[in-house]
Amino acid sequence: MTRIFILAYVVLMSLIAFAAFGLDKYKAKSNRWRIRERTLFLFALLGGGIGAFLGMKVFHHKTLHKQFAIGIPAIMIVQLLIFGYLWVKL
Repeated sequence: MTRIFILAYVVLMSLIAFAAFGLDKYKAKSNRWRIRERTLFLFALLGGGIGAFLGMKVFHHKTLHKQFAIGIPAIMIVQLLIFGYLWVKL
């Protein structure tokens, strides 16, 4: 049961992070109100590292910003290690 919860949480947060990167890219191209960078990082930190990373790659968004180019993959790797550890131990 705990494994299912962890998996569902990671998938949900990744979908939210992915959608946020896509929405922010759309708004950037349309010269509209943008999502704050710290909010994008927050979605990644709260478990959406995979979705944030995929959002960066799919939408080609924030890829030239060093803090994102280094920070998001680092967050994703740490989360994959943590989730993998929890998956095995639970």
